[in-house]
Amino acid sequence: MSVSPEASAALSAEPGPGAAVVIRGLRKAFDGRPVLRDIDLEVASGEIVAIIGRSGGGKTTLMRCVNLLERPDAGLIEINGEPTFADGVVVCRDLAVLRHRVGMVFQRFNLFPHLTAVENVMLAPMRAGTPEPEALRRAVTLLTNVGLAHRGLAYPEQMSGGEQQRVAIARALALDPAVLLFDEPTSSLDPEATTEVLKVMRGLAGGGMTMLLVTHEIGFARDVADRVVFVDDGLIIEQGPPAEILVRPREKRTREFLTSFGGPSS
Repeated sequence: MSVSPEASAALSAEPGPGAAVVIRGLRKAFDGRPVLRDIDLEVASGEIVAIIGRSGGGKTTLMRCVNLLERPDAGLIEINGEPTFADGVVVCRDLAVLRHRVGMVFQRFNLFPHLTAVENVMLAPMRAGTPEPEALRRAVTLLTNVGLAHRGLAYPEQMSGGEQQRVAIARALALDPAVLLFDEPTSSLDPEATTEVLKVMRGLAGGGMTMLLVTHEIGFARDVADRVVFVDDGLIIEQGPPAEILVRPREKRTREFLTSFGGPSS
């Protein structure tokens, strides 16, 4: 593989200590329209980073690039010190292994409708070679952890949206990922279901899970995130501790965005 001088420089640059995710110079365009413009971002092991911003600003595309559901055009991505994408080339040897290490929870749950909750959680570990009894024990434990032990034999159509999303979180955890990605996990839920899902996510945060989440739940970002990143027009406009970004933002664009949520959080 031929690597450009720019990518070589990025590869040789030292990431922060204990970096779980390193992104440098990431670019992505759709039909010639730039969506991500030279994004630089690091997520430390055990850190919770919340990405906020307007719809269409590039948040979800950034998230999908981390586990290569979208292929970037340029830049560098490393997971736990191992490059997965560099200079326009996917260098990850096994995308399935990458997606085991980087779990993702989507907006729309994406559960298999013909499988029960416990079967949805068991499926990926069994495909990865875990014996069925072990996969079953792990699935029951995870469903218990998200408050759904009593719903293990229910099919998705028999569950509420909040229950389905909690099953989706359990499924993402089933392969013991190093990093967990959340793409607007509560955007399609009612307030009660949102509260249920956020409670589970708070539990994960308390347990030290490395999390990168796109969210419109500003209060949740304030309470749980170690760092908030504001993305607009494909750029990181500013980032920092929630008390700084959500209460005393420096940039005009951040202030304007937060005003749409009723003003800076206090």
